[in-house]
Amino acid sequence: MKSLSKVFLAPMAVLLAGMFVLVGAAPTMADDATEAQNLVEKARMSFNNFETAKEMDGFRDLIKKAKGVFIAPSVLKGAFIVGASGGSGVFLARDTKTNKWSGPAFYTIGEASFGLQIGGSASEVVLLAMTDRGVTSFLSDNFKLGAAGAIAVGPVGVGAAAATANLSADILSFSRAKGLFGGISVDGAVVGVRGGLNEAYYGKKVTATDILVKHDVQNKGAAGLIKAVDKASAK
Repeated sequence: MKSLSKVFLAPMAVLLAGMFVLVGAAPTMADDATEAQNLVEKARMSFNNFETAKEMDGFRDLIKKAKGVFIAPSVLKGAFIVGASGGSGVFLARDTKTNKWSGPAFYTIGEASFGLQIGGSASEVVLLAMTDRGVTSFLSDNFKLGAAGAIAVGPVGVGAAAATANLSADILSFSRAKGLFGGISVDGAVVGVRGGLNEAYYGKKVTATDILVKHDVQNKGAAGLIKAVDKASAK
C-alpha cells in the first residue's frame, strides 16, 4: 500500500506545485500588461503635448523626417548631492518601404548625475531617431546614448524650424518639465529593453527586432499611439 500511495502522491505533488507556480506568476504577468498599456496611453498624451505646442515648430518639422521615436512620459530626477534619474518609455520605428510605424517596444532610460541637487523634478522626454544608426541602437538589449552615434538637443522656440536644416545627429532629444519645453542633454543615459513588459504586452517572449523590424506581433491597444505618430509624421 505504501508503494501504491507514493505512485499516486508523487505526481499529485508535482501537479500542485505547478499550479502554485502558475497562480503566483499570473498576477505578475497581468500587472505587467496593465503597466504596459498605461505607459502606452501616457506616451500618446506626451507625444500630443509635444506635437501640438506652439513653440515646437522644430519638433513638428523633424518628426516628418524621423525614422524612430522614443517617448518617456515621466523621467524622474532628484536627490541631494548624488542624483539619479530614470523612467520607462516606448519606441516606435518607421518602415522605410511602407512608411508605416510599428511597435511599441518597451524600454527604461536612466542615468546618474553628480552635483548639488535639492528636490526633484519630472520631465517628459522624446527622442527622435533621425538615422538608421539611431534606430539600430534601440534594437540592442541596452545601449548608452552618445556612445554609438551623435546625440543632440533638438531646437525649441521661435525660428526653430529654420534651424533644423543644420541638424545631423543620429538622435535628437526634446523635453518638457513643469509645462515648459526645452532641450535637456541625455548624452550618457543608458537605455535598456524591458523584456517583461514586451512579453506581457504581446503575450510571448519577443525581442525589439521581432517587434520593430520583423513585425511579428501587434497589440490593438497601441492603435491610438501609432495613429498619433503616423498623423504627425505624414509628409
